[in-house]
Amino acid sequence: MEEEEHSAGVSATDGEDTESLAESEHGEFERSHRKSVEFQLPEDPEETEALQEVESSISLGSGEQAEEHKSFTGDVEKETHDVMFPSASQHDVAFSSHADGAEEMEHTLTDDAVIPLRSSKDASDFLSSITPEELQLCLFADSLVTFSDSGREVGEFTVSVQRAFYEEDGKEEVECFLVHATSQGTIDGIPCGTSILAYISKDLETLEQHSHEYLKIKDNTLDTKTHLVKKGDKLVLDKVITEGQVVRKQALSFDWESMKGFVSEASNLLIMRVLAKRRVIPENMTFLAFDMESNLTTSTFTELGVRNQMIGKETVEMFGIERSIWSEEDLPLTWQCYFLSDGHLSSRVQVGSPVTMTLQTMPILVEKDEPDPKPVFGKQILEWEEDVQLYSRFLDRKEELRADHATYIRRHPDVRIILADFLQFVLLRKPDDIVAFAAEFFAPFASQRSPTDTFHTSYEPSPFRSPCP
Repeated sequence: MEEEEHSAGVSATDGEDTESLAESEHGEFERSHRKSVEFQLPEDPEETEALQEVESSISLGSGEQAEEHKSFTGDVEKETHDVMFPSASQHDVAFSSHADGAEEMEHTLTDDAVIPLRSSKDASDFLSSITPEELQLCLFADSLVTFSDSGREVGEFTVSVQRAFYEEDGKEEVECFLVHATSQGTIDGIPCGTSILAYISKDLETLEQHSHEYLKIKDNTLDTKTHLVKKGDKLVLDKVITEGQVVRKQALSFDWESMKGFVSEASNLLIMRVLAKRRVIPENMTFLAFDMESNLTTSTFTELGVRNQMIGKETVEMFGIERSIWSEEDLPLTWQCYFLSDGHLSSRVQVGSPVTMTLQTMPILVEKDEPDPKPVFGKQILEWEEDVQLYSRFLDRKEELRADHATYIRRHPDVRIILADFLQFVLLRKPDDIVAFAAEFFAPFASQRSPTDTFHTSYEPSPFRSPCP
C-alpha cells in the first residue's frame, strides 16, 4: 500500500514536470529540431512526453532523493527504451543531464537476438543488379537552391559522390564511394542545417557515416551528432543530442547479417540516382532504414512519373521518385525528388515542408563513353609509277643511295680488287656450284678460321660442298 502511494505521488510530480516542460521553450525547441533535416518533420507527442519524463526523473536531484526515485526512474527508462528501440539486437542507451555541475548516467541494456524487420527480395535483387558501370556514371555533384513558400531564397543543398578508399580495422583497404551532402539555411530567422559524410561500398553497404544536425535558437541550441560504423559483424550507432546544457546519448548495436538491405541516408542518394537513370522502380521494393528517433523501420520508393520543369531558360523532362520512411508510432517521412535523365537532382521537397529545393542552372549531362568504331581500310592496288608524288620520291631515294654507294667505294678501294680477283677466278674455273665456290674462295678471309697450309691441295673435299648422291 505504501509503495502504491509512493508511486502515485512520484507520477503526479513527474506529470506536472512534464507538462511544464512541454509548455516551455525546450519543448518547442525539440519539436523544431524534428523538422531540421528538411525543415519539416512530423511530431511524436508520445515519444516527446516519454523523454521528458525520463529527463525530469533523472534531474530530480542527488543523494537520498535520487535513491528514493531510483526504482521508478529505471522503470520509466525501460518503458521508454522498449518503445523507441524495439528492433535492435543489442541496445545500450544512456541519458545524461548536467544538473548542479554533476552528470548523472542511467544505463539500460536489452538483448534481442532477432530483428523482426527484413528487406524484401525485390530490394535485394535490385541491389545485386547494380553494375559498376552504373555507379561510375553517378560520380558527380549536385547543387540546389532552397526557396521558402514566398519564393525567397533561404539556403542551399549540395550532394557530391566521388571515388575513395576505406580501411576497416584489421582489414585491407578497399575501394568505395565518398558521399558528402549538406543542407543549410535560415527559416524564420533561425539558422539550421544538416551535413552527412559517408563511405559507401560498391555493394551500397554503409561502411561509416557521420551526420550532424543543428538548430540555433537564441540561448538554446539543439545539436545532434550521429556516428554509424561497421565493426566486424556489428553495425554500431552512436548518437549524441545536445539541447542547451542537457546531453542525451544513445548507443545501438545491430547484427550485420540481420541488416541486409539497410539503406542509410548516404546510400539512399546513390540508389535514387540509379533509379532515376533506369526510370523503372520495381514493385514491393522495401529496404531497412532508421527513422528520426533511430528506430529501425522500413523504407520504400514509388514512381511519380514524368513532368516538365523549367531550368534557366530551358524546359527539361524530369523523372520523379517518392521515398518514404515508415514508422509504427508516427506519420511517415516522405520526400519527393525529380531527376534529369542522367541522375542529376532537379528538385527536392519533403511533404509538409515550407521550403523547396530547386536546380537553377542546367548541368552538363553525364553520358556513357561509347568507343569509336575501329576504322576499316580496304586493300588497294598501289601503282606508284603513275603517282607523280611517289615516283618523285623513288627517284630522289635512288639518287641518294647511288651517291652513298659511290662514296663508300671510293673510301674502300680494296672492294674493287677483291671483287675483280673473285670474278677472274670464277671465269677461269667456271664452277657449277657458284655458292660453294664463293664460300671456298672467301674462306681464307674469315677472321675466326683456323690457319691452314698456304699450299693446301685443292683435291681434298671441300666442307662447303654437299656430298654427291
